[in-house]
Order: sequence, then structure tokens, then C-alpha cells
Amino acid sequence: MGGGAAEAAKAVAARTAVDALVVPGMRLALGTGSTAAWALRRLAERVPGGAVDCVASSVATERLAASLGLSVRPLAADDRFDLMLDGADEVAPSLDLTKGGGGALFREKLLATLSRRVAIVVDAEKLVPALGSRHPIPVEVVPFARPSLAHRFARAGWGVGRRTAPDGSPFVTDNGNEILDLRPAAPLADPAATAAALRAEVGVVETGLFVGLADQVFVGHADGNVETRVRSPPRPG
Repeated sequence: MGGGAAEAAKAVAARTAVDALVVPGMRLALGTGSTAAWALRRLAERVPGGAVDCVASSVATERLAASLGLSVRPLAADDRFDLMLDGADEVAPSLDLTKGGGGALFREKLLATLSRRVAIVVDAEKLVPALGSRHPIPVEVVPFARPSLAHRFARAGWGVGRRTAPDGSPFVTDNGNEILDLRPAAPLADPAATAAALRAEVGVVETGLFVGLADQVFVGHADGNVETRVRSPPRPG
């Protein structure tokens, strides 16, 4: 699927998800990335102004939402969200995800855990038989620990890349951390176990493996059709 076709597929999936799930008065968590941006644009068309209560997962999303006229506020101590709208880099048949291509994986995961429903919007190229098939696993790390972690991950068999900004400098998350992009030797047989093992390393803040968090995935196709996949059994409320 070419770039234009992929963007059109993301746009139709985002429109379908927003139209199906969003109503005025909702408390919404907003994801980060190109597909999440399509959802924000449709959201601004459907419920303009302050008709929904939004918290963003990144500075970039907050700025885009504000430019579209959406009301965005900081995360509150007792926040719970009716719905999170987000994208993904990979979607497995189980609806487990690889996320973090936009660099907001920690905040996205936190908001997902605070949301009663998580709806993911993707184009069909993001569907994979197993996580790690096409996209590296992003891992947010404390900068001081990054050299040691990169060495340990490489010795454990991972292909390790240090994410950089467009100017070649280290990519820095909104939390002030860095990201290592890890490529597995083979697609992941047990994403939950892999995520736990990665998080156990001192200096790891969070991983881009989102296991058991997505409730529904809207898959846009180049022909304009949208396929909806629902977690079974449902995630505990």
C-alpha cells in the first residue's frame, strides 16, 4: 500500500471509529502519531469545541488538538476515561500491539490503563501474524542507563538502535528520556513475557508492547472499506 493509499486507509478507519464511538460529554484520551491525528481531525468535525473532555498523550497531540479547537487539559489525579483513541505500529490477531513509533509510548500506555475502552485505528499494513514481525519494539529508557542497557540488550540477542531526531541528535521523549528500538531475532511468541523481561531491567521506563489493552481495532483498507476487530473475551471493565 503506497503512502497516499495508506493515509486514505488511516483516514477512513479514523472517521469510522470516531463516528461509531464518540458522543458529546465523553472523557477522551488522545493518542499520538499520524493515525491518531486523523482521529483528532474527525473528532473536531464531529464534536467541536468543548463538547468532549480530552487529555493528550504528547505535546504534539496537545498542540494539534488545540489548533483544531478541541479542549485539552492536563491529567488529573482521579482521571478515568470513557474512551482512548490511538494508532499502532503492529496489531497481532490477539489485538496485542506494538506502539511507540511516535515516541509517546509511556504516556499512551498510562492513558490506556485509565480508559474503559481503547479503540485502535490502523491501515491494513499494520496487521501482523506476531508482534516484532515488521516493526522494532520501542523501549523508553533513562538516558544515564542507555549505554549499559543497549549493551545488555545486544548481548541478549536483540538488534539495538538508538532513536535519533531528524537533525541526528538523540530523540528525547516528552518525559526527558531516550528510546532504544529493539529488533527481535524472531517474531515474539510471548509478548507479555517479553515485556516483563524488558521492564525488569533497571533503567527501563516502559516498553511499546501493549498486551491486553486494546478492546477494538478499526482497520482501514485501500478500497475504502473498514474492518472492525473486537477483543474476545472482552477486557475486564
